[in-house]
Amino acid sequence: MREFSYGNRTIALLTPVIVNLLTQIHEFRGRQTLFMDAKPDVLDNLSELAKIQSTDASNRIEGIHTADERLELLVRDKTRPTNRNEQEIAGYRDVLSLIHENYDYIPPKPGMILQLHRDLYKYSGLEGGHYKVNDNAITEELTTGERFIRFQPVPAWETPACMDALCEAWAKALSDETLDPLLLMPSFILDFLCVHPFADGNGRMSRLLTLLLLYRSGYIVGKYVSVEKLIERTRQSYYDALQASSLGWHENENDYAPFTQYLLGVILAAYRDFADRIESLSAQSLSKPGRVRAIIKDTLGRITKTEIMKRCPDISQVTVQRTLNELQKTGEIIKLSGGRYTAYTWNRDKE
Repeated sequence: MREFSYGNRTIALLTPVIVNLLTQIHEFRGRQTLFMDAKPDVLDNLSELAKIQSTDASNRIEGIHTADERLELLVRDKTRPTNRNEQEIAGYRDVLSLIHENYDYIPPKPGMILQLHRDLYKYSGLEGGHYKVNDNAITEELTTGERFIRFQPVPAWETPACMDALCEAWAKALSDETLDPLLLMPSFILDFLCVHPFADGNGRMSRLLTLLLLYRSGYIVGKYVSVEKLIERTRQSYYDALQASSLGWHENENDYAPFTQYLLGVILAAYRDFADRIESLSAQSLSKPGRVRAIIKDTLGRITKTEIMKRCPDISQVTVQRTLNELQKTGEIIKLSGGRYTAYTWNRDKE
């Protein structure tokens, strides 16, 4: 059976790039209390938006989606799911909320992970909360439609023992105060995905566990900025890092560095986004058009009008649209696609 020993492998992870990422994230963590001094309504708006984006992005990565208006109603628990996709979205919503509100009481142990998986499927009629009974494989589809096996996980008969060993290794490493939990966490998540303990839902569970481990280690950024959305935006890099770090995994010769670097980069991006949003939304001196402009400028990648309005509930749709039109005329923003999926991004080339 594959052995797990995080303490012995952390030294090899301390590359200049990873050390730099750790340093910056530690600095942001030190400023968390300053962020939390923002007005309660600002934090509540950020938290509500993060829940919607996280539920949408993590499910969308797995091909599970619904209409935007239905998504918001589901996440706010204002409607009942009407199909399989919405049932799985509602399950993710509940597990995400549970982690947000009770992470201190959810240790990453096999029994607790099984309970979270059970709740993920409680609306779908599928029997979650059990390890796989048949061997599974991580496959990839080529543009030709042909599928191939990208990684062969642990066989079903080994899975319970592997999960026990994985969680024991995490607890042992965490008890060593000389080891940084932030450096250990990507290794645990990668190993979880390589074990692939469930017949379905492994990807979504890995992202929920990422948040759980972050919160329990004092990094609460995922409550206010969607880590899952950042992963969705960089999906190909996510898959590439997983592939690179899983090579030689069964022989205990894999390199955790690629996935560690990727995941720490996502966490750092989330903290930067959090700081920028707090600064933008707390700036009382800005006019309403100025706040819309600041939000787009401070957003990494694309943002929709709906997302802007969720972050500025006191600004009317007319004002938001007028500001978007003006920013397009001045060339400060770029309009992407069209119709209901229209989005905007800051024109970095003009800076």
